[in-house]
Amino acid sequence: MSSRSINKVTLLGNLTRDPELKYTPNNTAVCTFGVATNRSWTTADGQTKEEAQYHRIVAWQKLAELCSKLLTKGRKVYLEGRITYRDYLDKNGQQRHITEIVLDDFIVFNDGRRDAQGASDEDSNEEETDVPAPESENAGQTSESNDEDVNPEDIPF
Repeated sequence: MSSRSINKVTLLGNLTRDPELKYTPNNTAVCTFGVATNRSWTTADGQTKEEAQYHRIVAWQKLAELCSKLLTKGRKVYLEGRITYRDYLDKNGQQRHITEIVLDDFIVFNDGRRDAQGASDEDSNEEETDVPAPESENAGQTSESNDEDVNPEDIPF
């Protein structure tokens, strides 16, 4: 019997930039964006300290297209995914190491801003928008099947 492993990441933070949607040569959607998470703590001498961490997020296929439509810089978002590490040679032949979160699901939180029609998010009874996981035609597919077809230079980081 084999042992099980878990690679699960959960983040709640704010987008640091608008999502960037691109398509691979075989027309697979890939969306990238950044999320910042913050933490604060009090030191032994009573000072409050703060620290921000920045995370690189990658979404594939229909989830990528949803991200590009629903997410904007500054929005608060809850993310679930898995952490991945990749090495590649950049255009100058330098070895590069990338740590990123491959997105499985997300929830966008309303932030009270007014939309183009003048209605604010507070006018809605819902406080958050739940985004479903990729549709059944993508069920069971993982980004590993796409990673082999994608040149890291094609991913906009």
